[in-house]
Amino acid sequence: MSSLSLAVRDSSTMLRRNLLHARRYPSLTLNLLLTPVMLLLLFVYIFGDTMSAGIGGGGADRSAYIAYLVPGLLLMTIGSTTIGTAVSVSNDMTEGIIARFRTMAIHRGSVLVGHVVGSVLQSVISVVLVGAVAVAIGFRSTNATALEWIAAFGLLTLFALALTWIAVGMGMVSPNAEAASNNAMPLIFLPLISSTFVPVDAMPGWFQPIAEYQPFTPAIETLRGLLLGSEIGHNGWLAIAWCLALTVLGYVWSKSVFDRDPK
Repeated sequence: MSSLSLAVRDSSTMLRRNLLHARRYPSLTLNLLLTPVMLLLLFVYIFGDTMSAGIGGGGADRSAYIAYLVPGLLLMTIGSTTIGTAVSVSNDMTEGIIARFRTMAIHRGSVLVGHVVGSVLQSVISVVLVGAVAVAIGFRSTNATALEWIAAFGLLTLFALALTWIAVGMGMVSPNAEAASNNAMPLIFLPLISSTFVPVDAMPGWFQPIAEYQPFTPAIETLRGLLLGSEIGHNGWLAIAWCLALTVLGYVWSKSVFDRDPK
């Protein structure tokens, strides 16, 4: 078999392994998925009228705030799901299975590829589930064209790939699963200080650069523009640049750690 055929075969095997783990132990994925769902319900039904009045400067309109909130929470769902990836990779590193894989005649990169592809698939499924909840409580995107829906899906997938590679790196350098979960917490924390819940220009002046110059805000604004028809401006290019930079960084980081000789 050619090197490419071996890589595809072994990566497919590792992907099946990770999907089986996710199916047999769904509690971690479900717990991480509950965070964006609970935030969606909380902010819509408890704070929705107040937040929409504050953002719009007029009367309370919960449906308008649902439309504003959902794009950010879809990206937050990806960040939440990839924490499970960091934990899973850390478990593999600390429980000895990686050492066993090193002695086997398999493509070295297939272990990482299996984790990454499996995590991206789980992220996409999680986004669909959260999106279904959002639609059930009133989210609508009637003005988006088919091309804009495809672009939105592509952005979500690319963002999931970028965060997954970062999560893999975090998992590989963590001494245990608990540390991996803690190290990956910025993937949930950063959306909280982005434009997910309120516009950046509504934040205190000293805090606006923190919210603006991070990967989630341009991705959220781009997704918002694609789904709701709002202005995207330079955010589209920034979102793609962030995704590509994080993917390359996570890949190089993960590969360098994986290729080290075990101590």
